[in-house]
Amino acid sequence: MSDLARPSGRPPGGGAALARPSLRYRSAAGRWVIAATVLGSGMASLDGTVVGIALPAIGKDFDASFSSLQWTINAYTLTLAGFLLLGGSLGDHYGRRRVFTVGVVWFGAASLLCAVAPDVEMLILGRALTGVGAALVTPGSLAILEASFAPDDQSAAVGAWSGLGGVASALGPFLGGWLIAAASWRFIFLLNLPLAAVTLWISARHVPESRDPGVQGQALDLRGSALIAASLAGITYALTEGPKGGWGSPAVVALGVLGVVALIAFLWVERSSRHPMVPLSMFRSVPFSAMNLVTFLVYAALGAAFFLIPIQLQISLGYTPLEAGAALIPLTVLSLMFSARAGRLAHRIGPRIPVTLGALVSAIGLLLIAGIDSGSTFLGGVLPGVIVLGIGLSLAVAPLTSTVLEAGGVEHAGISSAINVDIARIAGLLAVALIPAAAGISGGNYESAADLTDGFRTGLLICAGLSALGSLLAFVTVRRAAPPPAGVEPAPVAFCPVTGPPLGGKPAGSGQPATA
Repeated sequence: MSDLARPSGRPPGGGAALARPSLRYRSAAGRWVIAATVLGSGMASLDGTVVGIALPAIGKDFDASFSSLQWTINAYTLTLAGFLLLGGSLGDHYGRRRVFTVGVVWFGAASLLCAVAPDVEMLILGRALTGVGAALVTPGSLAILEASFAPDDQSAAVGAWSGLGGVASALGPFLGGWLIAAASWRFIFLLNLPLAAVTLWISARHVPESRDPGVQGQALDLRGSALIAASLAGITYALTEGPKGGWGSPAVVALGVLGVVALIAFLWVERSSRHPMVPLSMFRSVPFSAMNLVTFLVYAALGAAFFLIPIQLQISLGYTPLEAGAALIPLTVLSLMFSARAGRLAHRIGPRIPVTLGALVSAIGLLLIAGIDSGSTFLGGVLPGVIVLGIGLSLAVAPLTSTVLEAGGVEHAGISSAINVDIARIAGLLAVALIPAAAGISGGNYESAADLTDGFRTGLLICAGLSALGSLLAFVTVRRAAPPPAGVEPAPVAFCPVTGPPLGGKPAGSGQPATA
């Protein structure tokens, strides 16, 4: 086993010697470690699905504009996407448990700030800080598992982590709706505090420390991380505020140009760095680039759709937050039930058919959902589209993620996975900023059921088109993989694709092959 997978630090109870990972999946010690990582990453998963349900209530309480609701989602996604790769590298350098626990504390403190926010501006600031915490927690949780468990138990541990994290995502809309109806939207953020406290207690007592000896002497790519964050912030601001303040507004133009310049500088820094955060040479692979473009198209469609659907259900159809959350549960349940089966199918027949059909079926589901209006019933109008979309995602996302890992090569599986996750986040970030404006939803017109329905229909048609384009690209670029060796099956991994593809290997900085 490579030194990259060996924990280096004290196991609980003392001892500083470097040791091979030795935890067993069925041991009490192993279950404690899984519990800590599931709770930590589960907070981020919940946050990814629960806040969308609260947007109409937040808008009503703060008399917020539509762009403020966009920023409530995008502030979190922006900092998460901007610092996700850096979060993985920090854990490799300074200790995965240490960075993970710092992220949990940060996430809990930022959640408290969101819960007590006196206005929408403070809420947006809190959401941005929460995204930074999630960028420390999410890659660290998987790295802890892979550095702690014995090699033959790593797949089982990662599978349990991914499946239980998917359950957290599935519960998010329902739990959020119940909290909003029973108390206030502020409680969806207060919920993170006891979760953070339990995670910290378990981590301090039961999670061994580990780091990557292979990165000693390598500098962190702080310039690259700062530049990509600045680029995303500038471009997102321009796309979000342009429709409201005018595309010629000095602030829109200045920050838009800043975002583009920062992106160019990021590409230059990554190309010239000895230890780049994103090795640009990987994009010379046509399959790798094509599958990441498919990921961008599909997750752009999902990002905008899952921003708009809860708002449409509550404002145009009169659903309560609880009813809106419950309406989306079939989608996540289907994804959890069938994503692993789709992964095994793609392993046997190749990813071309599952990814192509999955993205196309998802487009059909989005077309059905686009027809929802004030006269739609749940059984006749909402449920069919949700089910079809769930089937499409189940078919597409797991094979898409595994194809990206294979295209990146075994030696780059970790960074391939991290790049793919970040591209999915960036796609959702830009889609939430751009698609509502393209659909004519802006200002305060989202509070009018008639105006919102017109914009919602246009927005979902755009989303369906993006998913269909992803299907076409997959059909053209994906080729049937070589048959797998006899008796070799992929590790069973279930997850909720709504919050992003699963991290399938070591986070950035590790370079260790994927185990799930």
